[in-house]
Amino acid sequence: MLSMAITSPTDESHFILCPLKLMGISWCPGCGLGHSIIYLLHGDVAGSFNAHWLGIPATAVILNRIFVLTRSRLQEGKQFRSAV
Repeated sequence: MLSMAITSPTDESHFILCPLKLMGISWCPGCGLGHSIIYLLHGDVAGSFNAHWLGIPATAVILNRIFVLTRSRLQEGKQFRSAV
């Protein structure tokens, strides 16, 4: 998420991870999701929605997961220190 926050949303990618594009298929249901998240992290909600309509919910899910895992890790650390 940090790398997406510092990436410019207008930059073109230099490599492609999409297996459908690598096979020569031009349409992919997930393409644009990364750009959508980047636009949202830069505060451009309209650009985010135009890039991919699932970018906003995906960002919410990813940020929630980061929060839950961080909180869990911190609680485990507190339990470990109190047991020692």
